[in-house]
Amino acid sequence: MTNRTLASRPVDRLGLTLLLATGIHAALILGLSFDVDLPSSTSAEALSVTIVRNLRGSHKPDKPDFAAQANQEGGGAEETPVKPKTQLSPPSVQVGKQPARETLQGAPPRPARAEHRVLTAIRSPRRIGSETPAPPTPALSRPTAAEMLAQRSQEIARITAELDRRTEAYAKRPRRKFISASTKEVKYAFYQEAWRRKVERIGTLNYPEEAKRAQIYGTLVLHCAVRADGTVESIDIQRSSGIKVLDDAAVRAVRLAAPFAPFSPDIAAETDILDITRTFRYTSGNQLMSD
Repeated sequence: MTNRTLASRPVDRLGLTLLLATGIHAALILGLSFDVDLPSSTSAEALSVTIVRNLRGSHKPDKPDFAAQANQEGGGAEETPVKPKTQLSPPSVQVGKQPARETLQGAPPRPARAEHRVLTAIRSPRRIGSETPAPPTPALSRPTAAEMLAQRSQEIARITAELDRRTEAYAKRPRRKFISASTKEVKYAFYQEAWRRKVERIGTLNYPEEAKRAQIYGTLVLHCAVRADGTVESIDIQRSSGIKVLDDAAVRAVRLAAPFAPFSPDIAAETDILDITRTFRYTSGNQLMSD
């Protein structure tokens, strides 16, 4: 009756199995122990390795004194083996340069470091304090009152001399009188009328043949400067007729008519040069006439 009840309840059977398995594992865990033998500090031996820098040969020594990364055989003067030591000093640090890294075999620094130093020297060829100082600028001495007064006097004398020269030149300039067909002063009107008749007569006698053949006519304004002795100072066309043949013929007529009569005493007392301006016409009758 009891067995049938246990078989018919699978939940009770699973719980019993789990309880049994838990008991077995607890017995195993609590019953086992581990013992570890730790070496004492007095019996432990440290492994010491010597770094060999200068390799000489690869022959293995029969009785090595020390352990190293490579075979090394050499002699010493000590009776008992002494462990070799090398006093390594800390690398020196220089401003502007990197310390060279020394390999185990003592190789020289890489060429890039040397090139860097050369480039640095080329970029900055000047050293601080190597430039030659500029010479001091001499202090300018201020002129004294006497020197300033002397300079002022010299400047005044120079300006006075220049004014005198200009005044003298102005006084020596020729006196000029400008007259034209509208001039009413009797003495200048008489002289201008005589000058006009002479120019018209010579101009008509020397009428240009080219103008006669082509029947060219025109009007122009001519200026003539006459000196006191009757000679001509200058001749120019103030307004052209537009025909070069007529302009050239008028200038030639004035030159052929010169010299003119000298100035009368009353004109010479007032002027040195008479500037006469007249209008001349070349007419269809092959004549030169003045208005």
